[in-house]
Amino acid sequence: GSHDGLHVDGPPIIPTLTTSYVHGTSSTSLLHMTVAESLQRSVERWPDREAMAFLQDGVRKTFAQFQQDVDQAAAGLLALGMKKGDRLGMWGPNTYEWVLFQFATAKAGIILVAVNPAYQMQEVEFALQKVGCKAVVCPTQFKTLNYCDMLRKICPEIETSSPGDIKSSRYRSPVSPSANRLSPTLWLYKCSNVRIIFYQGTTGAPKGATLSHHNIINNAYFIGRRMGYHWRVICVPVPLYHCFGSVGAGICMAVHGISTVYPSRGYDGKANLAAIESERCTFIYGTPTMYVDMVNQLDLTKYDLSSVVGGIMAGSPCPQELVKKVVFDLKVKEITIGYGTTENSPVTFLASPLDNVERKTETVGYITDHLEAKIVDPTTGMIVPVGASGEIMIRGYCVMLEYWNDNAKTDECITKDRWYKTGDIGSMDAYGYCKIDGRIKDMIIRGGENIYPAEIEQFLHRHPKVKEAQVVGVKDERMGEEICACIKLVDGADCTAEEIKAYCKGQISHFKIPRYILFVTSYPLTITGKIQKNKLSEQVEKQLKK
Repeated sequence: GSHDGLHVDGPPIIPTLTTSYVHGTSSTSLLHMTVAESLQRSVERWPDREAMAFLQDGVRKTFAQFQQDVDQAAAGLLALGMKKGDRLGMWGPNTYEWVLFQFATAKAGIILVAVNPAYQMQEVEFALQKVGCKAVVCPTQFKTLNYCDMLRKICPEIETSSPGDIKSSRYRSPVSPSANRLSPTLWLYKCSNVRIIFYQGTTGAPKGATLSHHNIINNAYFIGRRMGYHWRVICVPVPLYHCFGSVGAGICMAVHGISTVYPSRGYDGKANLAAIESERCTFIYGTPTMYVDMVNQLDLTKYDLSSVVGGIMAGSPCPQELVKKVVFDLKVKEITIGYGTTENSPVTFLASPLDNVERKTETVGYITDHLEAKIVDPTTGMIVPVGASGEIMIRGYCVMLEYWNDNAKTDECITKDRWYKTGDIGSMDAYGYCKIDGRIKDMIIRGGENIYPAEIEQFLHRHPKVKEAQVVGVKDERMGEEICACIKLVDGADCTAEEIKAYCKGQISHFKIPRYILFVTSYPLTITGKIQKNKLSEQVEKQLKK
């Protein structure tokens, strides 16, 4: 019926939802263009505007200069014998070459495969073999990883063959090392709308979410329209091999003609603050962990961050107390919380920069243009009433094409009628604003009660001595699972488990009070700064057995 459409040209102000289904109708139509065409359009409009600055490497490019480099690199890839539809592996941190090859591959019709720079050898080998990369672009070294050594081990023939005719027995694509003119630290191993494949997954065999130009161009377009990206200079500490970075920074740059600033190759909190000050950034991207880091820099007051107007915080659940600190301590008035997943190119829910603090701290905003969302009972698949929790499902232009070469995994999460199952639990209010309760797989089932760690974490963050809290389930013979809180304390604070438990009493339901409380100094992180809950609960179980 007509009440199912929620017009999203501005923030919803009338409670129209009668059930947990929403369709974001919009008076702005979808864009029909390729990545190369979107860049071309910005080059024509703003040839001399700075497109990007890579501060650690001292690289700066205007839109016109960037376009020249892209054309050259695209021609270079084709000259190496790569053809339309071939795959190029991009394996490295945030450098100019990442963005360069992102656009060069798109222009040449080559599929870019984004590989996590922290992947160890067997994970890289898996990712490369799974998609059959013809070539790999990587720096010679980053942090403790020596990429060339690893590639030599995966493909030992590199050392001995003449360039151009390596046939690896372990690895069926032809591979030939040829130094790339653009940068001395890069080796190129020649090892339609086509697309970009993101390799991700913190456990076992990573999966390759395959996105089209249509997916990412439109996502970048509608993120920008909701944010108001006019004349913005964006500080980008988030990694490019992650959809948030490559679409939110790289593709947004081309679609909206914004300037992007990359403070460092790998994440560095101090470099971020220095970059915001020196480049007068107006906008920040980050995961909650990155913002925790910035808010807690001891010399925060010595940086001039007055240029910053807004930012996006996304990538994992955003604690309410943290959002408030970002608004009041970092003075990022228009901070906006987003929600999405790589498989959805990535953003599906996003607040308006002008929403009030309650909405920003308690929800991830409302559905973005042209998308549908529904919340269903995970067991029956039926749509739940407004306000009830269930699995979030998404349909529309943003849903990925597939997991590369993996029909079984694709069919597990995309239904016959193209609804994508997010694996996240959440609810929607009558205005269409969404709350996230957590991952289905992070849910703790204690004595038959479903417990969402995010809710307890939000509560613990309010304690003045708590800097960060992560809640995990640990196996328990009687209850099935027990709750353990792993707490990072504010620098210099002393605290006991009893003190934390006393703080919880009478404030949260007794069955949600953590049975175990451990004080920690760090959490196991994925390279994107997400906390690996499965690793954390393994560590906790070992520790509790002692």
